[in-house]
Amino acid sequence: MLKRIVYSVCGAAIVGLGLFILYAWQPAIDPVTSPALNNYSPEVIEQGKTLAAAGYCSTCHTPPGGTAYAGNYEMHTEFGTIYSSNITPDVETGIGSWSEEAFTRAMRTGVSRDGHHLLPAFPYEHFNKMTDADISAIYAYIMTSVPAVNQVKKDNGIPFPLNISMLQAGWKLLFADTDSFKPNSAKSAEWNRGAYLAEGIAHCGACHTPRNALGGEQYAQMYQGAPIDGWIAPSLTSTSTSPIPWRSQDFYEYLTTGNSKYHGSAAGPMAPVMHKGLSALPDSDMQAISGYFADLARTNDTDEPDTSTTLKAAIAAQHTQPNQQVEEGARLYDTACQACHYSSDQLVKGRPLLTIGSATHLDDPTNLINVILDGVRADQGISGIVMPGFRDALSDEDISAIAAYLRQSAGENTWPTLQQKVGEIRNQPRFEH
Repeated sequence: MLKRIVYSVCGAAIVGLGLFILYAWQPAIDPVTSPALNNYSPEVIEQGKTLAAAGYCSTCHTPPGGTAYAGNYEMHTEFGTIYSSNITPDVETGIGSWSEEAFTRAMRTGVSRDGHHLLPAFPYEHFNKMTDADISAIYAYIMTSVPAVNQVKKDNGIPFPLNISMLQAGWKLLFADTDSFKPNSAKSAEWNRGAYLAEGIAHCGACHTPRNALGGEQYAQMYQGAPIDGWIAPSLTSTSTSPIPWRSQDFYEYLTTGNSKYHGSAAGPMAPVMHKGLSALPDSDMQAISGYFADLARTNDTDEPDTSTTLKAAIAAQHTQPNQQVEEGARLYDTACQACHYSSDQLVKGRPLLTIGSATHLDDPTNLINVILDGVRADQGISGIVMPGFRDALSDEDISAIAAYLRQSAGENTWPTLQQKVGEIRNQPRFEH
């Protein structure tokens, strides 16, 4: 009896393994020597250029100081270091021998031309939401307009057995969203356009959706915030901790200028999203994305933040000076920050009031600490407006005192082990787009 049970279990395991291998195996697609690029009109190529920008293709496939689209951008993950691929039309090291069929399969299923499974750092789950025409346009742009660069991809630092390509098929089976985009008939055409762009080419959920222990997006908590590249991508839904609700016009202002006067400036990984990515989209698309997220945030565009009691109280609090002989954080803030971050009776764009800023109200102080340490460069936030960093001017104790003072002034609970957190962020590797 025991032998029969053992044989049955072993037999089932063998059959299951065979079925998985059958599922995981993907054939290679024959290389092409000369893609039929004359089939694409200038209009289609221009559309592809816009979509490639909106999908941050160059951002993620170009290392600092490197050649556009040639790969080897370094991504630090909990599972090891990943280097992006060369997606220029180079035949030897890029995708110059890829047919449109092979390119489309990679975009939709995360399978390379030679049949191996790509790591989910490539957001094929989102690109699968795109139409065939949009994917075709990106292919046309890359193949016709991106210079070919011969550059070999660096080996990923993913440990065994996670580096086994076939296991990625199992990950897809367990966690990947392979559904195509489905319009919501109960919503407007503009809302559906915003949803299509945000869920597809812009892949907003790749950063703003929490992930499980194995890196799968937790779709039940879509857009509810997650750590990414040493920063916190905040919630874009009604779970946002921002004291001033994000309306459609706030999202639009933030995405088109890099700053919302009620919420703060775009820095870190978010800065190139608008300045080098979404800025390529037409204004109607930016309005659609903004409306989509405002709906998820459940805000009312008729609300006027300038009349809110929260904002009035925050502005009034600036006129109440704490005892700086007792409150070290207040003294440091007044010395280093107050001159730029002071508003009179109304907020001034570019001079955010930090006690209502989103970073001050997050449950994690990472974003606020990052900005105090490294400031905001001219290519972040509002173009041309800079904030100096205090990495070399202030100690961990000083920065934690300022952060604690702002957190207390914002009426939030104290961040625990704050000084330790400042030290950890100060010493972590800096990986920026």
